[in-house]
Amino acid sequence: MDTDDIVPSILPEVPPTKITITYPNNKPVDLGTALTPHEVRLSPEVQWEADPQKYYTLYMFDPDAPSRSCPIAADVNHWLVGNIKGCDLSTGDVIAEYRGAGPPRGTGPHRYVFLVFEHEDRVSFGGQMTGMMQRLRFSTKKFREKYKFEKVFAWNYFKAQWSRDPNQESKMCVCM
Repeated sequence: MDTDDIVPSILPEVPPTKITITYPNNKPVDLGTALTPHEVRLSPEVQWEADPQKYYTLYMFDPDAPSRSCPIAADVNHWLVGNIKGCDLSTGDVIAEYRGAGPPRGTGPHRYVFLVFEHEDRVSFGGQMTGMMQRLRFSTKKFREKYKFEKVFAWNYFKAQWSRDPNQESKMCVCM
């Protein structure tokens, strides 16, 4: 299975379960699907096979900031929801609001990785992330160590690279 080097550079092994992710306009994510930043600007619907008695944490990040060849600002936290009961996101604590892909122009494709961690009890995450600086260089490794998220329960990812927003383009055409 091609994992775009997520395994083994980020994860030691392929997680046992895949998260079902569907963006608005029926855009599914399937282990490396290429999507545009415009297609992923709104939060997706996410589902995984969950035990309704357990808690889960959903985490989305970009390990390729500002580029895959020079990831000095990685990992960028794009979404973090903790203490999800089963797979009902509305029951979770939003630690970092969803931010769609925003790879800079000329940096090539970025991988946007979704991970789900399973835990028996609620976790105290200590508040919400509001600033961009808290999201930049968010260490996935340290986060997993701090909360003892040793194994990834489920995963998925897509790739996106800079592209012109079609709404901006049409507005430009109207103005000319």
